Amino acid sequence: MTDTLKELCSLYGVSGREDSVREYIVSQLSPDCEYSVDNPGNLLVFKKGRKRPKNTVMLAAHMDEVGFIVTYVTDDGLLKFDNVGGIDVSVMTGRSVRVGERLIPGVIGVKPVHLLKEEEKKEFPERDSLYIDIGAKSRAEAEEFVLPGDCAYFDSDFVTFGDGLIKARALDDRAGCALMLRMLADELEYDTWFAFTTQEETGTGGAQAAAYTIDPAYAIVLETTTAADIAGVEGEKRVCELGGGPVISFMDKRTVYSRELYGAAFEHAKANGIKAQAKTQVAGGNDAGVIFKSRGGVSVLAVSLPCRYLHSPSCVIKESDMQETYRLVKLLAEDFSVR
Repeated sequence: MTDTLKELCSLYGVSGREDSVREYIVSQLSPDCEYSVDNPGNLLVFKKGRKRPKNTVMLAAHMDEVGFIVTYVTDDGLLKFDNVGGIDVSVMTGRSVRVGERLIPGVIGVKPVHLLKEEEKKEFPERDSLYIDIGAKSRAEAEEFVLPGDCAYFDSDFVTFGDGLIKARALDDRAGCALMLRMLADELEYDTWFAFTTQEETGTGGAQAAAYTIDPAYAIVLETTTAADIAGVEGEKRVCELGGGPVISFMDKRTVYSRELYGAAFEHAKANGIKAQAKTQVAGGNDAGVIFKSRGGVSVLAVSLPCRYLHSPSCVIKESDMQETYRLVKLLAEDFSVR
């Protein structure tokens, strides 16, 4: 899965611009997979298993990543921008980016520390004061390469380090996509649907359409979630830990998860020697928030990889957590198919 994840993280696809990610995933599908692309750009894949299920089960992972969209070009050739998804200004300043369809290199610029007033040094700059510098000398020169409405993406290498750790951009949620591709490459016990969704970071609209089309009885959302297992953070504030296995949510800001399915995840983990952990903070949200209320309602569970430094150019996960998550999700999909 690591090689697949590296390929996925090398692709650029903020919300609404997931085309290259979708094209790669399609190129990896085996001939026995049936697929379609709907109007929001979701990739809906069906794969037959050895048996026909009692219940329709859908796995979902989003293809989009957080990033930026160009809003204005200044007379000096600098690019003003807005966020696509939730990004803290602390991880923007001075970062390398790629801009537009031609992926022009650029840098998110900020007033240098030597020119800051003492009170300004105590706070991060306002996002509106930032700009993207692509080396253009004028508006006319910049607009030869970039126009308002073009997107910009964090530019960060895929690196393995430490004890099985991976650092990359867009691990949220290319890790979930890699897990689903691995499952699609295997033989399945039951017929299963897979939804590679769009625009999760800007409101989960893609998943809403996908769930309506597939009309599952059960859904498993494969995600990444904040791991705050870092210095100075203790107890429940750590949320989850790298190396602790898949993270099971009981509630977030959009969904209260099925107590039955939440319990089933830990039962399967215990019975099969799989590490698993509870998400100890009610925070965030994901595609489950719209899937559970699709049509007449869907029983939904979120299973996430713990990820440090989420929504930054340097997200970090652990390879062993990917393997444990895959094992658990495969068991849960089989269980939900006949429950």
